[in-house]
Amino acid sequence: MDAEQTWPTEQDFAEAEEAKKLAKRVPKGTSAYQAVWMLSDDEEEEGEDSGMEDEEGEEESEESEEEYVELEEEESDCYKDSDNYDVHFEAEEEAAELKKFREAREDEEFPDEMDTPTDIAARIRFQKYRGLKSFRTSGWDPQENLPRDYARISQIKNFRLVRKSLLKQSGSDKPVSAGSHVDVYISEVPLSLKDSSSSSLTIFSLLPHEQRLSVQHVAQARHPLSTVDIKSKELLLAQVGFRRYVIRPIFSHHTKSNKHKLERFMPVTGNFVASFYAPITLTDSPAMLFKIEEDSTVSLLSTGTLLSCDPDRIVCKRVVLSGHPYKIHKRSAVIRYLFHNREDIAYFKPVQVRTKHGRRGHIKEALGTHGHCKITFDKPIQQSDTVLLPLYKRVFPKWHFEYF
Repeated sequence: MDAEQTWPTEQDFAEAEEAKKLAKRVPKGTSAYQAVWMLSDDEEEEGEDSGMEDEEGEEESEESEEEYVELEEEESDCYKDSDNYDVHFEAEEEAAELKKFREAREDEEFPDEMDTPTDIAARIRFQKYRGLKSFRTSGWDPQENLPRDYARISQIKNFRLVRKSLLKQSGSDKPVSAGSHVDVYISEVPLSLKDSSSSSLTIFSLLPHEQRLSVQHVAQARHPLSTVDIKSKELLLAQVGFRRYVIRPIFSHHTKSNKHKLERFMPVTGNFVASFYAPITLTDSPAMLFKIEEDSTVSLLSTGTLLSCDPDRIVCKRVVLSGHPYKIHKRSAVIRYLFHNREDIAYFKPVQVRTKHGRRGHIKEALGTHGHCKITFDKPIQQSDTVLLPLYKRVFPKWHFEYF
């Protein structure tokens, strides 16, 4: 009977609550919120001088008794409602977030690298891709294989020259300095606007062509407090100048080349460019991107400025097929796992391959029927090296535009 277990009584619960209350010595006038951030006597670091005289210690104790009081505080517990922790848990949403998190980490560790599929021929799976000898210098026609959405937008050739000319004609190149008093007279204003309760109004005007849609590019930098993973073509809210709209942007590198590599996820560090369908904006305007939460609230993701409105800006998605050396003889090597049949080897034979250690080579011939191929490199490679076959495809923003 001595080892018999009983259900805790109300007195036991009361004693447990009392045990959570701690007495802390704090200066007079300290609030309960301030007391949480102050260390107790037991938590203070040791290391005080042990050679103090007894008289000084007595004087300090008298002063401390006068200046300090004991304040009872309840021990903080951020999981008090642990029984209801999973009330609003959604398994599908959690699985989607986990999948996106794993894809972002994999793309960060192995950028654009993927295994050659075995269930479908590589020449069919990657028939829209092409190989480039040099991503920076190889040519790419910006007018080929355009999507149907490009028939719904406008293009301004030499955007910088046209913007400079229109701003000069409208007088916007000499704006009014901030803080100046300006009288504005507007005709045909409805009376309902006068009776509205709003005490301030935002006045703006559109320059020529600013009512037309085009492909807008904004240079962005990630906000320091934003760490959520954002995938390309995800639904976001954009604020460019005085206009705000819902978009599905794609992210790319911010370089001076004529081709720019796609970023599958919004970069956490460094500058990048977001491209989306939006009205033409000629003036230099600030730009911000927001994430739309489920409760219709928004959270800031990145800030930057308007770059241009140019549909000819080429954004390329890169896919890197990987293989591994099987046998090595001087500058030649037998590579496996790069392809899985002879037809794929013949299809991608003109494409130049490279290794992670910087070696470059060309496919010479297929060996057998299981995808092994012979490749000759500029220098001998190591057995631990990885052979890469980069392929590129131009991508476009997803059509989605609505004012917010």
